[in-house]
Amino acid sequence: MRLAVAATAPFGADVLERLAATHEVAQVLTRPDAPRGRGRKLAPSAAKEAAERLGIRVIYERDDLAADTVVVCAYGLLIPESALSRALWLNVHPSLLPRWRGAAPVERALMAGDARTGVTIHRTTKELDAGPIAAQEAFEVRPEDDAGAVYARAAEVAARLLDEVLPNPQFTPQPDDGVTYAEKITAADRELDLSRPADELVNQVRALSPHIGARTDGLTIWKARADRGEFVPVEVQPDGGRRMTYEAYLRGRR
Repeated sequence: MRLAVAATAPFGADVLERLAATHEVAQVLTRPDAPRGRGRKLAPSAAKEAAERLGIRVIYERDDLAADTVVVCAYGLLIPESALSRALWLNVHPSLLPRWRGAAPVERALMAGDARTGVTIHRTTKELDAGPIAAQEAFEVRPEDDAGAVYARAAEVAARLLDEVLPNPQFTPQPDDGVTYAEKITAADRELDLSRPADELVNQVRALSPHIGARTDGLTIWKARADRGEFVPVEVQPDGGRRMTYEAYLRGRR
């Protein structure tokens, strides 16, 4: 079996590194370098950086794939039917499908206050995250978990499930009920409406940390808590400044 990985984002890079520890990965399909950061300089994807550390060939075009099986994880592009017909494509999705199909399953699960989530390995099909399931495992979401913690746990579970699935994939259709969609995070999702309940605001902060950040009044809020029904920032970052405790920020304003 010739194995390739299609990945772009840090979650995909994490799964790639774990998978490469137990399997021979011949190629990594990723997206081209893109402008990032304040200077908008071209920078490689997290998956490309991981592949180069591991000595794995990096490609950008699906036509260059030479694999029997392709593991897709946080790649960020839809796979056309013409490519799906040439290999077995297995998608790693960090949710309990059919709940939270789509671009931001971890973030939407945290925003919704889900008490548990998980990982699903399924066959990639033309319909978004709707392919038959090869493996699925749930885990609890702890009150202190942010998106970073959930993604890390999901990568660990995904690598273990792939070890079980890859030798002989067997599939079961997804159920028709319970389908929800995890829409891509937008600028509006980052804005905190302080009139909402404190628990909902804390969940919003957890969902967007440590990779995006929730915002209000010129501040990015990375950590927060609910104290007797009141929303309390814990770690913040003023526009143009560094991360600091909320207490330090308040002292600096006096």
